[in-house]
Amino acid sequence: MSEVQKIMLAVAAVFVMGFVLVGLSKEDQPVEQVEAAARIRNNVAMQTMASEKCPPKIKEETGEQVFFPSAVESDKETYVTLKWVGENANKGGFKNASCTLHASLGGISELIIDDKVIIKKKI
Repeated sequence: MSEVQKIMLAVAAVFVMGFVLVGLSKEDQPVEQVEAAARIRNNVAMQTMASEKCPPKIKEETGEQVFFPSAVESDKETYVTLKWVGENANKGGFKNASCTLHASLGGISELIIDDKVIIKKKI
């Protein structure tokens, strides 16, 4: 066996050992970690959906565009409520707006602008 073949065999052996070590060291995650990760992903999905659906609806109703909510309320599992304070209340804009999204509905379940209920869906 030539020197080049020995070196190629050694490199291949190192790669095989690396794959074996990585495969053996990979452990299954405990159930608690999987559940915690799922709750976090659900919370992020709800907040993302609310951030995408609520501002266009508020703009449609008021003509005023909103960007960042002034407050966020959530139980982190079933609903998220975003609240905005209007910047142009003295110029005819809204004073406050509240938009609630329930995960079970997959959309806006309640929209209140200046204490006027625009959307109210049963859960």
